[in-house]
Amino acid sequence: MEKIIINTPGFRSEILVGERWEALSGLLPEKGVVIITDDNVNQLYGSRFPKLPVLSLSPGEGSKKLEVIEYLAEQLLKAGIDRSGFILAIGGGVVCDIAGFLAAVYMRGIRCGYISSTLLSQVDASTGGKNGVNLGGTKNILGTIRQPEFVICDPEMLQTLPEQEYLSGLAELIKTAVIGDKELFEHIESSFDEIMARKSDLLTLLVAKSVRFKGLVVTEDEKEKGLRRILNFGHTFGHAVELQKAVKHGFAVASGIELATEFSFEKRYISLEEKERIISLLDRFNLIDRLDISNDQMAKLVRHDKKKTGTDIHFVFTQGIGKAISEKVPVDDVLGFYKRFRDKK
Repeated sequence: MEKIIINTPGFRSEILVGERWEALSGLLPEKGVVIITDDNVNQLYGSRFPKLPVLSLSPGEGSKKLEVIEYLAEQLLKAGIDRSGFILAIGGGVVCDIAGFLAAVYMRGIRCGYISSTLLSQVDASTGGKNGVNLGGTKNILGTIRQPEFVICDPEMLQTLPEQEYLSGLAELIKTAVIGDKELFEHIESSFDEIMARKSDLLTLLVAKSVRFKGLVVTEDEKEKGLRRILNFGHTFGHAVELQKAVKHGFAVASGIELATEFSFEKRYISLEEKERIISLLDRFNLIDRLDISNDQMAKLVRHDKKKTGTDIHFVFTQGIGKAISEKVPVDDVLGFYKRFRDKK
């Protein structure tokens, strides 16, 4: 087990990678704790949950809306949860997003911790304190930054994931490697069979490397004023793909990574060899789907991206495997690249 500490102004978050998910002794207060999970996780693990009140949600992005936050807040009130209360999220990225948002706004803020049950959540969503809900067709437009007191990343929980859910998480792992850890990228490249076999020791190593990098970024820039923007690599186009095609987040991000990599190559930030290595790795895990979003549809979606400021958008480019930069780019330039990319296909 590896403990990774994220220190931000006034807060300390512990990420426990390789710990068993039931290892909650000493992490929870003695009273005032409520579990938030989803129906899938509850069915798999609910019989082993601590003997605490459980609020179970419908799985998936459809639950990331204000009506669900309102419903949960009402349930906390009915349960007598006050400002000393604690929310324990057990689930993937959606559950952690909802629980973190609720913890940030309920009675102006109560404590929370996560048991992260998916690869996507372990390598990305549950670390760093960002959470949000969707508004209509715009993803994560309402949100807060609320650090969990702890996150448990148990590789054994990944054994029960459906294959598409597992592969979805690999896209975020590859994203982290491309923007910040060349050694991690090479490790993924050379470990295809072991990754697909879900070897626990290897997954613990890969998740820890990803969390360690994200932890360094968040510690330096919690509020996303500068460096933290690089964590959005692949997400400008990826969020558009996710909303338009209703695919799992990781697969949408993989398409976004392909586009961001091609854009980086067009701007001469990376070599042809590096571009091909990145896209080949995504292809090897069957993460890239054919893009069939029209130019007009893409324009509408990108113009609603929360990273847009005026007529510009903060777009993340790779400068070579293990390096990235965020640049303020005119939205029209981003959409012009997309049109050129589609025309070549």
